[in-house]
Amino acid sequence: MHKTAVIITLGCRLNHADTALLTTRLQNAGYELRDDFTVSPDLILLNSCAVTAEAERKSRQQIRKLRKNYPGSCIAVAGCAAELSPEKLKECGADLILTNPDKKLFPHAKSCGRKSLETPSGNFLENAHSSFPFRTRAFIKIQEGCNNFCSYCIVPYVRGASRSRCFAECIEDCKKAIEQGFPEIVLTGVNTCNYRDDGKDLSGLIREIAALPGEFRIRLSSTEPHPGDLQLAELMSEPANRLCRFLHLSMQHGSDRVLKAMRRNYTAEQFINFVKNIRSIVPDIHIGTDFIVGFPGETDEDFIRLLAVAEEVQFANIHAFAYSIRPGTPAAAMPGQIPAETVKKRMKRLTAAANISATNFAESQVGKTLPVIFEQESNGKLHGWSDNYLAVTVPAGSFPAGKIINITADEKNLAENLQKSSSDIIL
Repeated sequence: MHKTAVIITLGCRLNHADTALLTTRLQNAGYELRDDFTVSPDLILLNSCAVTAEAERKSRQQIRKLRKNYPGSCIAVAGCAAELSPEKLKECGADLILTNPDKKLFPHAKSCGRKSLETPSGNFLENAHSSFPFRTRAFIKIQEGCNNFCSYCIVPYVRGASRSRCFAECIEDCKKAIEQGFPEIVLTGVNTCNYRDDGKDLSGLIREIAALPGEFRIRLSSTEPHPGDLQLAELMSEPANRLCRFLHLSMQHGSDRVLKAMRRNYTAEQFINFVKNIRSIVPDIHIGTDFIVGFPGETDEDFIRLLAVAEEVQFANIHAFAYSIRPGTPAAAMPGQIPAETVKKRMKRLTAAANISATNFAESQVGKTLPVIFEQESNGKLHGWSDNYLAVTVPAGSFPAGKIINITADEKNLAENLQKSSSDIIL
């Protein structure tokens, strides 16, 4: 009889890509992966998140709930919370804590050294391909870690230095996903624009993936503002390209004073001009961003500047975060911590502005031809996503699922975007 396992994934797309690799490792070890709890599984693996204090709290809450409901299951915890607060997770009921290097040989070994899976260039191998038994898109990990050390961010401390996955392994992983029929390949990392291996940068990697046979498209997860993004825009503009018209660029704030305190290496004007250049190359591109509200010392004037930038740029979506103190980061010790009630009011104002700009983008696409992949059917409706990341809904049976279909956008099939809060879009 097979051992059974359930994996629960919290947080970013990189976590989903890590889950895909863990899935293969568990399958190779004889586990049957399930997507429900109809029976108590032998193993529950929680891939946790700690990007904010709230995300870390939810990870601990999930462990306590799992321990209560499935007392006989082994609970293993991977992900950033496992790196940041392993003892707290054990107190909540976790049996096994997997650091990021531990994941690479799990479940065959309790831990392994980072260097054992490095390439001569200092980049890394996963020694596994990605498996997606319950997903309609393939999340492929190409990069790990970050060297930026922004003053508010815990990620470099839990994910380590920036490094890239072996080029040949990236290509092979994508090839397997395409052969399995996945119509969309999502390239993930902490900062995908840092990709460098075997003489290839991110654009070079994308060109090689795009040359693979099959019917599929390529999407990038969040990126840091980077000169390479202009090269990506040029790739998107090429005839018959496979790269989705989508970039999520993490701006974080609109005030130059706050950006400097955050250790972001650009001014608001530089970012705005950067976006204008991208849009001049790809006019209908979906550009999203992240903003942090309530950073230490953020004045009313700083926040008004943030709103003004959001209004000027007209992002297709804004993922707004309330500033979260992360012990060990420089911002945690900064004076001028903002009262929670003030942050709440500012978040409400930014969300309202985000809703308007998201609706404006959706309205700008009415009447245009959009390549759409329909994924799920529910309540007589077929739901999918355009290449420029708009939710598209049509009557069930209108089109086949899992294929790239060109449709004409109208107010009816884009209705979900015209009503939906942008804060519901997770990137």
